[in-house]
Amino acid sequence: MSRTALRICPLCEATCGLTLTIEGTRVTGARGDREDVFSKGFVCPKGASFGAVDGDPDRLRTPLVRKDGELREATWEEAFDAVAAGLGPVVERYGPDAVGVVLGNPNVHTVAGGLYPPVLLGALRTRSLFTASTVDQMPKHVSSGLLFGDAGAIPVPDLDHTDHLLLIGANPLESNGSLCTAPDFPGRLKALKARGGRLTVVDPRRTRTARLADRHLAIRPGADALLLAAMAHTLFADDLVDLKDLAPHVQGLDELRDALVDFTPEAVAPACDLDAGVIRGLAHDLAAAPTAAVYARIGSCTVPHGTLASWLVDVLNILTGNLDRPGGALFPQAATDRTPRPAGPGRGFQLGRWHSRVSRHPEAKGELPISALAEEIDTATDEGTPVRALIAIAANPVLSAPDGDRLDKALGCLDFMVSVDPYLNETSRHAHVVLPPPPPAQSPHHDFAFNALAVRNQVRYSRPAVPLEPGRMAETEILARLILAATGMHGADPAAVDAMVVDQTLGKAVQDPHSPVHGRDPRDLAGQLTGADGPERRLDMMLRLGPYGDGFGARPDGLTLQKLLAHPHGIDLGPLRPRLPQPLKTRSGRVELLPEPIAGDLPRLRAALRERPAGLVLVGRRHLRSNNSWLHNVPALTGGSNRCTVHIHPEDAARLGVQDGADVRVKGAGGEVVAPAEVTDGVRPGVVSLPHGWGHDRPGTRLQHAAGDPGVNVNQLLDGSMLDPLSGNAVLNGVPVELVALL
Repeated sequence: MSRTALRICPLCEATCGLTLTIEGTRVTGARGDREDVFSKGFVCPKGASFGAVDGDPDRLRTPLVRKDGELREATWEEAFDAVAAGLGPVVERYGPDAVGVVLGNPNVHTVAGGLYPPVLLGALRTRSLFTASTVDQMPKHVSSGLLFGDAGAIPVPDLDHTDHLLLIGANPLESNGSLCTAPDFPGRLKALKARGGRLTVVDPRRTRTARLADRHLAIRPGADALLLAAMAHTLFADDLVDLKDLAPHVQGLDELRDALVDFTPEAVAPACDLDAGVIRGLAHDLAAAPTAAVYARIGSCTVPHGTLASWLVDVLNILTGNLDRPGGALFPQAATDRTPRPAGPGRGFQLGRWHSRVSRHPEAKGELPISALAEEIDTATDEGTPVRALIAIAANPVLSAPDGDRLDKALGCLDFMVSVDPYLNETSRHAHVVLPPPPPAQSPHHDFAFNALAVRNQVRYSRPAVPLEPGRMAETEILARLILAATGMHGADPAAVDAMVVDQTLGKAVQDPHSPVHGRDPRDLAGQLTGADGPERRLDMMLRLGPYGDGFGARPDGLTLQKLLAHPHGIDLGPLRPRLPQPLKTRSGRVELLPEPIAGDLPRLRAALRERPAGLVLVGRRHLRSNNSWLHNVPALTGGSNRCTVHIHPEDAARLGVQDGADVRVKGAGGEVVAPAEVTDGVRPGVVSLPHGWGHDRPGTRLQHAAGDPGVNVNQLLDGSMLDPLSGNAVLNGVPVELVALL
């Protein structure tokens, strides 16, 4: 007999509510939850394939431990014994920085990934942290940190109310949105147009989103910061700056005007390959709209001036008075955010508190560039110790980071590696211990990260749709035991990790004069927590202490876990609202328009005014049915248009003798790949495009379907040397390549 269960989809940032059909313990179907307060029944092909993802036969069911050079099935006890025995000597002999930690994108899609990695890092005290952020959105964190004093204070476009939306380097019709959590992004853009709004897309590719737009501008890849700087310059030059209600909260306006004086539309037009009049018109349209929002994503982050582009997005929103304004770009408020503090000066945001050992890359937000991981393992220097052991959690940097071949070899040289991963993939195949989490249907779900980026304030929680299978271990317990094994407490009760966090959090809260529990007994508060286990108790604590919480009885109508469980389709907390100055944590207590690191990087942008690519440049792409390298092992999500091909414009194809469907060789600084050409006017002349996440052809993996159509690893074209200097983000787009037709 079948039954249904509700589940928030973990397969992309849209966080849509699903209704699962379950027979026994097997998910046999998935459809959109029409009563979900946020997604209202929307579902994409990934969500509809939840059952196939959940039931993938290649998912590991038991731990693997390397014995005599081979990974073999083991018990959980054997696996954690091996972790403790492998990590302990490294820390004891070389110190904590000799243990690297790599966190992949899926961490932000799980309860365990939201709760436990910070505890692990705090306990290990390692500075050798590498995450997927530095091949993605780190420039936005850095620009937000410098502007607002908080790297997590990222404004999102008010999609449902804006009159004018300018999208740069974003393709939400296929990505479902990113750093802007919005179920049914396509429907929201269509609604914008239906109410008379205007959509402009700036992208070197004519994406599905670009085809929906009122206007598409095919900019030269990597020139986004120049375009935005010229628009800001125009606002000053044409007396269009209007801060509106922002004026008391902003400093540095005159300094910003002077800093942008060289970036006229005429000066940037050749580098952008856009007409100066068009650039000036974009600025005028933005200023004239009743409300407007500028939103940019990965295409503007993974370029040489990613942080400057991210900064200028918010500069434009500020100069037009559209930051922190309905219909503009606002700061969401998640239910698990910390208790709001009164507005006032904060500690600010600092870059470069330490540096990588080999190339001296500055840390950003506590992280080192993942592009530097290989050299931190395989290169000896006079300073410090190489990374000798690695903890990889839901990470596959052999495919996601530049120069996977070098990293692949470096991982084989580690003294010890443990990987928390459901698959034996291109990275986890090197591990000495693999700890597989259960399928998503057997796990709870709450979006700690994405609710802080949502276009509407809401809160939802899903308990596991089916019980853990015999022999499985909850991901929360896996990570709790990993923390204990990695920090000399192997064998302790994993519940002690959650209890420790509860004690520490409540102990600080009762001493905080701004907390709703100030002066109370933390032991009494801990006794009031509800939940079936430690992770649920921690969620209950965060909800109660958060901006909508009951404050442990101080606000009787406030939010608790019990109240959330009584609303299985979620609780709507209302539209985004103006919040300034409360989110500001700068030392001045104001938006600092021209922070020193930004000013120091502007000469590099001025130099780019004279740069022109001599040949072809590479950009990436993704497909609606894909998400990095996660989903290529699911037959329902591969094939059709989701293929690993080289997009090339017909003019370039004719010039180079490339035939549609024929193989071409693409060569970059890091290596070369061979893939079939797809001749299309979906890319502008001078640009070729390869999707990321492919390259499933390495031996020793257990990804049967993916290996049958492996594709090529686009990141192998990169040698890892090209980084945005402020954020350490890898440059993945606008990269020079050579292309040759193969006969």
